[in-house]
Amino acid sequence: MNPKNTHQIDTAEVVLPCSGLDATVVFFTERLGFRIEAIFPADHPSIAVLSGYGLRIRLAGVSRMTLPDNGSEAALAPGVLRLYCRDPAALADGASELIAPNGTRVQLIAADPPLFVPPLVPSLVLSQLSDRADWSTGRAGMRYRDLIPDRQGGRFIASHIHIPDGGPVPDYVHFHRVRFQMIYCYKGWVRVVYQDQGPPFVLQAGDCVLQPPQIRHRVLESSPGLEVIEIGCPAEHETVADHDLPLPTPALRPQRQFAGQRFVRHVAAAATWRPWRIAGFEGRDTGIAAATDGLADVCVVRPATTATATRSPQWSHNAELLFLFALAGTVTLHCQGHGTVRLNAADSLVVPAGLNCAIAESSDDLELLEVTLNAVLGGRLTGPAPIRSSR
Repeated sequence: MNPKNTHQIDTAEVVLPCSGLDATVVFFTERLGFRIEAIFPADHPSIAVLSGYGLRIRLAGVSRMTLPDNGSEAALAPGVLRLYCRDPAALADGASELIAPNGTRVQLIAADPPLFVPPLVPSLVLSQLSDRADWSTGRAGMRYRDLIPDRQGGRFIASHIHIPDGGPVPDYVHFHRVRFQMIYCYKGWVRVVYQDQGPPFVLQAGDCVLQPPQIRHRVLESSPGLEVIEIGCPAEHETVADHDLPLPTPALRPQRQFAGQRFVRHVAAAATWRPWRIAGFEGRDTGIAAATDGLADVCVVRPATTATATRSPQWSHNAELLFLFALAGTVTLHCQGHGTVRLNAADSLVVPAGLNCAIAESSDDLELLEVTLNAVLGGRLTGPAPIRSSR
């Protein structure tokens, strides 16, 4: 179909096979609350059109449908209809599915189910760019490189995202059903717009944003060769289009809470470097720890001096996630039971809780992106990432 002619479409409907029309109409209207829009022919009805909950259904007798090659009514799939309910159990006395007289399976789904975050399966994960030359094509034509292939049991995802050509991005207003999500601009620039955060703005290399759960946003355009690092929890989460909300929104509400989190735009050029938790290094705080009430922390780290080798004492942590991405330079770590691990630019490392590590050496131009999610497993959320050091 030529897209320019879609204005010719008035409506759409789902066609379901139906041999017992009367009983099926009664089921959909009296049991589920649909209403009749049309029914015909009058002398012997074989088609009924129903509507409800933003859906239009055509119940069609077998003689009114195109049959499979064998002409068998039994070969027609009965169809599945999902109804998203505020309280599915109340609609069907605890059942999660109803069967209509025509065989249609009516699945009763919670309209706003709680976010499922899989249990953590911790592991040390080293992702090196030289080993990950394969990039997959994802949403809006963006290229994705998976930095945590095992997903830590499905709890976390980290992606290296690349837009080679730049220019306008074929994106749309959308949001994500997540617990945590941040974007770090690694190379190039990208113009974006966020709900209640004012007009579109440009993220430059070194900038990052915290995208609170369900904040509406859109990617507008990018420079050629844009690269960003995106980290989310859980690994599999929905991206939902919002066709009704135009961006930018008229109100500026920078302190608005989205599921207990505030939007953060960290501008690297205006950041202050302070001593890091390990002597000889300094970091710039992005403000994400404060905006998430301690759920997560994001920091960029570099050597504080120009010494050719910056070393650290042995350290470990008890956070859910400690993710390191080498933005520039090189760093070598000793990881207990895993020997020496070297990160070059665009390499990443997940360090599991309880594993003793130490920085053996780092180049003068080292810059590390460190992301921690620091809810103590099985307990309440705590403050800044609990890192333990010992000499």
